[in-house]
Amino acid sequence: MYTEFFGLQKLPFNLTPDPEFLFLSLKHREALAGLQYAVLGRKGFVVLTGDAGTGKTTLLSAVVSQLPAGQVLSSILLNPTLTPSEFIELLLLDFGINDIPPSKAQRLWTLQNFLLQAYRSNRIAMLVIDEAHKLSDEVLEEIRLLGNYEYGADKFLQIVLLGQCELDDLLDRHELRQFKQRIALRLYIDPLTAAETSDYIRFRWAKAGGSGEPPFPPEAIEAVVRWSGGIPRLINSICDSALLMAYGDTCSSVGMRYIRDAAMNLALIPTLAAPSIPAQPRVVAGAAEAAPKLGPVEVPLRQNAASDSFDADNDIPTLTRLSAELARKNSSILKRLAGKFGFPQ
Repeated sequence: MYTEFFGLQKLPFNLTPDPEFLFLSLKHREALAGLQYAVLGRKGFVVLTGDAGTGKTTLLSAVVSQLPAGQVLSSILLNPTLTPSEFIELLLLDFGINDIPPSKAQRLWTLQNFLLQAYRSNRIAMLVIDEAHKLSDEVLEEIRLLGNYEYGADKFLQIVLLGQCELDDLLDRHELRQFKQRIALRLYIDPLTAAETSDYIRFRWAKAGGSGEPPFPPEAIEAVVRWSGGIPRLINSICDSALLMAYGDTCSSVGMRYIRDAAMNLALIPTLAAPSIPAQPRVVAGAAEAAPKLGPVEVPLRQNAASDSFDADNDIPTLTRLSAELARKNSSILKRLAGKFGFPQ
């Protein structure tokens, strides 16, 4: 939508994983090299963890695209919430085996023959499981047993587990110690630093065809760092939304105001909480007559931080003003775009 206005060929902050837009921080470089080494070296199990949105799936796409064409047979499972039987079935289907036997024993025999043939033809079979922190104990046990397919020091199946940080806690459990002992390499991706976030924005801008510096002044980039926490997915969301707002205003500079409004629309900035309403006492049938008669109780609507008392002349207008301001900011992007395209507001 705004690509032509800013002189771009592509959307610079698209959320879809794209190896072309992979920004390699130090941790990303280490993870990329580690994954390639583990797969090509037939090391068996390798685990990659990182917070949500740090780029694990994009990194995986880059690894797959850089592996020798025709040498690697890959099965990539994006939904791990399966039963053990469904897991083996999906694994076979993703390897291109459509004639699925009815029994588990026959399915495992079919898989074993497939892996053996791949090994004899000097091809590498790779199983990648995304969102691996959601795996059940039963499926994890099935995956562990797949590591038994080997010949000498070589593993027939290279298994890559991608997951959020919860996967580390899962694998550190005592009952999974046998699984943990089989892991040849554990890799981690951290959020970007402030300097890396700035370089990330410049990198993606240039990849999208932008000439010169991105239209984000230093204070705007500092705000992106603060409200994204260095998570690439959140950086993309903030910058994309801010660029859209600036485009709606026909503004070529994406200043601090647009970054703040974008972060608020994405609920990344805490908003004013509505005053709580005191809970009404529960009335039990037949208890009204037995209950003692109490005098009226005054409950303040809001306590003033300075005096612990409610000031109706000052506090209610303040709450009303803040609520109106919040509503105005949350609808700012829609108003800008409506004005840009001449829609009724």
